[in-house]
Amino acid sequence: MARTPTGAAVLQPEVTQAITDAVLTELAEQGYGRLSMEAVAKRAGVGKSALYRRWRSKQEMITAVIAEFSVNRAGVEDTGSLRGDLRATMQAVLDWLTHPLFSRILPDLVAEGARNPETAESTRTSIGGPRRDLAEVMLRRAIDRGELPPDTDLELALDILAAPIYWRLVVRQAPVEPGYLDRLVEHTLRALGAREKP
Repeated sequence: MARTPTGAAVLQPEVTQAITDAVLTELAEQGYGRLSMEAVAKRAGVGKSALYRRWRSKQEMITAVIAEFSVNRAGVEDTGSLRGDLRATMQAVLDWLTHPLFSRILPDLVAEGARNPETAESTRTSIGGPRRDLAEVMLRRAIDRGELPPDTDLELALDILAAPIYWRLVVRQAPVEPGYLDRLVEHTLRALGAREKP
């Protein structure tokens, strides 16, 4: 009968979840620069060693937690049409950016990235990159279905998908009124040169 491993080999999911919740809360309350491993451990009810068994540094911990939180909320569905896919994707972006904790974390994360190129790069590769990869799958499905031209500029299209929502919520700090996403979907379809499925 195999023995259950002990010590560093065991990473209990409930402990990891408590730490994750603590990181997000500390980031929202204290900001990137003031967050400490000690405060996270205390809030999670664990020793600092539990953090270091999972991540080698504060930056690695923050990046991993935010990446998991963000990529899991990419919400790229296959609804069978580009219009439906865009609507679901934009709703997921809106929900991500208006999350009670993340909406307070993101502006600070962007500011930290402007001060620290290493933070900016880790954010790009662990959050922005995977989210764009998922959205690219959606766009390629639309090309395969004949809804987008084969020569669609995917890089530009990916910028168009989330940028208006980010600009409205984070930069302008303006409300999203009822019907906004539906209107945005229609404008985006026109901007991409989309056509209905043949």
